[in-house]
Amino acid sequence: MNVRPTAIPDVVVVEPKVFGDARGFFFESFNRKELEAALGRPLDFVQDNHSRSAKNVLRGLHYQLPNPQGKLVRVVRGAVFDVAVDLRRSSPTFQRWIGEVLSADNKRQLWIPEGFAHGFLVLSDEAEFLYKTTDYWHPEHERTIRWNDPALGIEWPTDGIAPIVSGKDAAGTSVADAAFFP
Repeated sequence: MNVRPTAIPDVVVVEPKVFGDARGFFFESFNRKELEAALGRPLDFVQDNHSRSAKNVLRGLHYQLPNPQGKLVRVVRGAVFDVAVDLRRSSPTFQRWIGEVLSADNKRQLWIPEGFAHGFLVLSDEAEFLYKTTDYWHPEHERTIRWNDPALGIEWPTDGIAPIVSGKDAAGTSVADAAFFP
């Protein structure tokens, strides 16, 4: 596997070694020992999630406080623009974001550590999104920041089309009113 840093050093792109021929392909989608070595930290995933969304669906920006979740995310069908926002008050990249296209074709994964909000926009007709988490989902602790908060300035590739968001996501808080990690 190749682990590539992003503009926010704690968020990394994980690119697997893909072995393919006329029959198809094979790759290791997760190797705990290799990823822990690349990240320089232990990982303990406790939950796997799988979602399917239609084109132009935007999910996020979600996080949990307390009980933050680190996430290893990937797409197994279609393509998404995946975003992580640093909500760690003590971080030099506090309130900065990164975006990465993840797709079934490029097979990239994104490691988003605890202390970040996360969201994605579906670019293809449909996308299936998988993610491993380092803590369980605690609905009573889930928080949402509005995906389009101008204070963040996320450059979502919407092509001028209004994304489809849930009522919960549309009612998310502004960054100015959000709770942050230490």
